[in-house]
Amino acid sequence: MPPRPLNLVVIGLALSSAWGNGHATTYRALLKGVHARGHRVTFLERDVPWYAANRDLPKPDFCTLHLYRSVEDLQQRFGARVRDADAVIVGSYVPEGVSVAQWVQETATGPTLYYDIDTPVTMAKLARGDFEYITPDLVAGFDIYLSFSGGPVLERLERECGARRAAPLYCSVDPEKHRPELMVGARWDLSYLGTYSADRQPKLERLLIEVAEQCPRHRFVVAGPQYDKSIRWPANVERIEHLAPAEHKEFYSASRFTLNITRSDMTTAGYSPSVRLFEAAACGVPVISDEWPGLESFFRPGEEILTASDCEDVKALITQMKEADRFRIGRRARRRVLAEHSGEKRARELERLIGGLTRKGPPAAGERKAPA
Repeated sequence: MPPRPLNLVVIGLALSSAWGNGHATTYRALLKGVHARGHRVTFLERDVPWYAANRDLPKPDFCTLHLYRSVEDLQQRFGARVRDADAVIVGSYVPEGVSVAQWVQETATGPTLYYDIDTPVTMAKLARGDFEYITPDLVAGFDIYLSFSGGPVLERLERECGARRAAPLYCSVDPEKHRPELMVGARWDLSYLGTYSADRQPKLERLLIEVAEQCPRHRFVVAGPQYDKSIRWPANVERIEHLAPAEHKEFYSASRFTLNITRSDMTTAGYSPSVRLFEAAACGVPVISDEWPGLESFFRPGEEILTASDCEDVKALITQMKEADRFRIGRRARRRVLAEHSGEKRARELERLIGGLTRKGPPAAGERKAPA
């Protein structure tokens, strides 16, 4: 166990609702691991209608969750918590994130960290002068810039964006929530779980929809919200509008194979595994992934994961692979995830990073602009 329990504050996009975002499940696995390590966490989330209507975890048992209505409400109600915390973490895509991050840097007396769950997207936005939720000055103001992407992007964050220190903190999985459901039979030959994204859609069409059209006797499913009603789905493709996290393990367990598709910015940057990739692997289902730099750092291609670049690749895998080989790849992927990508494993990494930082002490008189 750690030398002493830490009092952490996290201000993130979402924890209470996994609807239409991958942030909630990322935070849940990480913070459950942090809690298991004996630390105390307060999570602050902006109360917005689309998450309020789809809350699947309103009262987490691994942290204290508070909702706030505005930046002013955040400052007035939680200024003391931010000031006194051993460390404060601000996440990417937080509404009015620039104002929130500036206030945290002015108010906190402990170390401040930024957790970017969208690093390649953030860097592309910064390069074109889009400061929706972070600015270059704020990047430089955090003690550590945590990135869900690793590899060369870490050096770029320091060299081009001014980060004092950039460190990887990949997404992770909760092994208790994501495991094989042995009593669930195979319902689909190939599944895909993900919110609609314009830059992912061409790959989805190439790697699943075209395959379904050419394999009418096989069964497919696409789960996730925000897909346009104009999309023409083949008759053998089932659609599920939203799948709550509690249903993910059964969904994956009912799939002979599942598909992983990476957003274009993540593909370009490389070393950017998605939380869905780890969740699927933890459930023991063989994953067919698009190819991107660094993939081999997380899974051994051909042994723990399968790759495909076109329709023919996918067709060959789902129609020709022997069942014994399919099961073996799924088992190996699960072992790899449990050993290297669990929430508690990631919590230990965060703990070490915070342990190397020191408190700043109280600001000088008149320095703090935000209310205490």
